[in-house]
Amino acid sequence: MISVTFPDGASRAFRPGVSGFEIAKSISPSLAKRAVAMALDGALRDLADPLTSDAKIEFVTRDDPRALELIRHDAAHVLAEAVQTLFPDTQVTIGPVIENGFYYDFYRAEPFTPEDFPAIEKKMAEIIARDKPFTKEIWTREKAKAWFETHGEAFKVELVDTIPGNEDLKIYKQGEWLDLCRGPHMTSTGKIGNAFKLMKVAGAYWRGDSTKPMLQRIYATAFAKPEELSSYLKQLEEAERRDHRRLGREMDLFHFQEEGPGTVFWHPKGWTLFQTLISYMRRRQNQLGYIEVNTPQVLDRALWETSGHWQTFRENMFITQTEDKRVFALKPMNCPGHVQIFKNGLKSYRDLPMKIAEFGIVHRYEPSGAIHGVMRVRAFTQDDAHIFCTEDQIMEESLKVNDLILSIYKDFGFDDIVIKLSTRPEKRVGSDEAWDRAEAALSRILEALKERGAKTTINPGEGAFYGPKLEYTLRDAIGREWQCGTTQVDFNLPGRFGAFYIAQDSEKTTPVMIHRAVFGSLERFIGILIEHFAGHLPLWLSPLQIVVATITQEADDYAYEVMAAARKLGLLVEGDLRNEKITYKVREHSLAKVPVLLVLGKKEAASRTVSIRRLGSQDQTSMGLDEALKLLAGEAAPPDLKRAG
Repeated sequence: MISVTFPDGASRAFRPGVSGFEIAKSISPSLAKRAVAMALDGALRDLADPLTSDAKIEFVTRDDPRALELIRHDAAHVLAEAVQTLFPDTQVTIGPVIENGFYYDFYRAEPFTPEDFPAIEKKMAEIIARDKPFTKEIWTREKAKAWFETHGEAFKVELVDTIPGNEDLKIYKQGEWLDLCRGPHMTSTGKIGNAFKLMKVAGAYWRGDSTKPMLQRIYATAFAKPEELSSYLKQLEEAERRDHRRLGREMDLFHFQEEGPGTVFWHPKGWTLFQTLISYMRRRQNQLGYIEVNTPQVLDRALWETSGHWQTFRENMFITQTEDKRVFALKPMNCPGHVQIFKNGLKSYRDLPMKIAEFGIVHRYEPSGAIHGVMRVRAFTQDDAHIFCTEDQIMEESLKVNDLILSIYKDFGFDDIVIKLSTRPEKRVGSDEAWDRAEAALSRILEALKERGAKTTINPGEGAFYGPKLEYTLRDAIGREWQCGTTQVDFNLPGRFGAFYIAQDSEKTTPVMIHRAVFGSLERFIGILIEHFAGHLPLWLSPLQIVVATITQEADDYAYEVMAAARKLGLLVEGDLRNEKITYKVREHSLAKVPVLLVLGKKEAASRTVSIRRLGSQDQTSMGLDEALKLLAGEAAPPDLKRAG
């Protein structure tokens, strides 16, 4: 007999080979009916799978959050069956679950179009309504290859050869249709429900290799409930309205062009916004004892081999070779350069913690299909800092970094933050002992943050290759999550470069290195801000705060006086003295998301007043010039300077 332990801690004995479904039915027929899968020792499995040894079991119902991935996985299979039913000449390849949905890649001579979607969705609904069970069979490789070859599925034949020999080759059937799949699946197609939608079609090379056939990728999404799908679609509509690429053009912030793929051409207003972020961060860092440095853009291959980047990050690096055969790389990260600065000159324990900061431009190769406005680029600026400290200082310094990150996000309007502990990845440098120490340190910090009331979670296997990290994920105005800040504890990199300080016992000791970023990528953070505020940036962030717009030429001289007075107070102001109707000017500057219009006519010039019109409001407020500018200058002060008095 085997012992099965339930979530409440109770255990029962069952015969070996009993299925999850049989166990559920022995507890309650209604549970067996509601369960769509099970978790064995925490891992999702088919409900029909047999149990052969002692295990902890938990039944997963359709309304369990863990079932969402299964709903989407099953929907991908139904999508593939629907496509092959409607378009029999189509070969299927792979269909994984992704963030917010799933996709399936197909090989077909004639392209799919969005006009095909209604017929495909209708066929999917029919397949779901049949409610055929998902059944699993274990086939030999010979049988699988013969079946797929007979049915003209060349890509599946190739996939069979990629499955390790020690793994079972699983075939999942839903009625007559079948697919090669690792699983697990829910009990039947009917459990998927009708809260699904096809989203778009795109091209994708087979296995991501440009030398291989081009496939057609149909993206889709699915949810447990129709209202969740409706909410998601509304979020997408709102995200489209807030798209930073369109708003960036309308606000005249930046542009992109083919000669510089994945790089940003910053216009004057965009660069003003960029520098506003840097000035703000520089003030915050200076108050906390950070020292700012600048390190080279191009460094010899040998340095990247020592750091471990060459071995673990090579495919993301831009490499060049000079005429003297030396190989260099554009820096993908700032940390090795900061270690060199730490090493320059003898350091004592009295010098620690040493906090080195840089607004460092880094270059990382991103596939062209992954580039997305300023959110995903190949060249970007990090608000990077590295704290060299003793092991005893890790907790104190990491908590200081946490407080800095949270207070900065609050200044930018973000207060819904989740802190995730990302643990060791499969591809990494350093000893397990060093990783154990680093993960233990961050676990203690995470527990301390949790006690403070922070939202926390674990992100297994997602750490950097040199150390685990805390990731700060913020939620924007329409509910999307963005991972920006990080705190990474690194026991590896300083030692790889031979960095040391003289400890209190006069011994040479390797420092611990805490990697810290708040914005992460300034380019990406600007994109997040634009979309979070839908272009309506707070006055202190706006690269153009005021436009002085005249109604008549008789107010021109007064307009120049108003602009001069505003600039004297540090306000960013431009004038619009064109011979155009004021309604035209208001519409144009509203589209460009200018926060404040000061409208001047003959009356305002005579009385030395201004009419204030705010972005998004139809109302106007009349106010004396000095009073209005004092009010606006106060609003335009950055939050950290306001706090300073």
